[in-house]
Amino acid sequence: MVKISIFSVLLIGFSTAAFAQGPGLWGARAAALGQMGAVLADDAWAGAGNAAALGQLNRPAVGVGAENRYLLPTLNTASLVVAVPIAYRKSDAASPPTPGVTAAVAGADAPRYGTVGFTAQRFGGTLYSEQRLGLGYGYQLGTVRVGARVEVLQTSIQGLGSRRVVAASLGGQADIIPRRLTFGATLYNLNQARLAEYQDERLPTVLRAGLAWRPAEKVLLLVETEKDVEQDADFKAGLEYRPLPALALRAGLSTLSSQLTGGVGLRTGAFRIDYAAAWHETLGLSQQVSAAYVWEKPGRP
Repeated sequence: MVKISIFSVLLIGFSTAAFAQGPGLWGARAAALGQMGAVLADDAWAGAGNAAALGQLNRPAVGVGAENRYLLPTLNTASLVVAVPIAYRKSDAASPPTPGVTAAVAGADAPRYGTVGFTAQRFGGTLYSEQRLGLGYGYQLGTVRVGARVEVLQTSIQGLGSRRVVAASLGGQADIIPRRLTFGATLYNLNQARLAEYQDERLPTVLRAGLAWRPAEKVLLLVETEKDVEQDADFKAGLEYRPLPALALRAGLSTLSSQLTGGVGLRTGAFRIDYAAAWHETLGLSQQVSAAYVWEKPGRP
């Protein structure tokens, strides 16, 4: 009985360090690509990781996701994302080819007044749980996107009560070479929210920065560095290959957590379905699935 209790405490501690004490993970696509959080774009899940990515979403979208860690029923996560553009630009021109794309054209399809994103997430079980509610906004001007996000995090421990904090985040993305090379960065918990007065425990401040390079139409390469001010830097790398327009194959790695990741993505009509698996050399297998519906023909003013 004592061993079981010790194991539970250690497991909760590890889970808290990997999940609660940071910006969290959104969507199976990011999970399959080495747990990317700053440079992904093109979907509502990317907007949850970096609010700046919301700026280019010109269609309303809603998504749900579920994750299980290490095949343990108490380490489950359920997520919800919603993205709503605010008005639309009038643009009937076909999407231009990559060579010679100007800054003005690159942002022609972006929402006129940006995009608002809402997120909700629950992690854990009876002994320990987390609830997150977030509200973000992203705006694109030419080849640059900026965003901000506010997240309310509540942690609950059985017998010890709960604690609620608010964390503010900033994000940015810039197309160095439109549709070819993108730089992204986020700063999570810039207000250094306090979790507890004991030993002045605070929610970690985390900086992410990375590059996304598309050397060919079907290939996307990503690299990212994540730095918690109190921990070593985590280097991440990911590869996405689309043999067919409706199919994506993904692989990635994360050095700090010693995890190898992989997954697939499917597009069928207005639906986007993604699956990811991650292998930790000590704790074993984690899995995640997420799905989103994108309105293909939004109404225009």
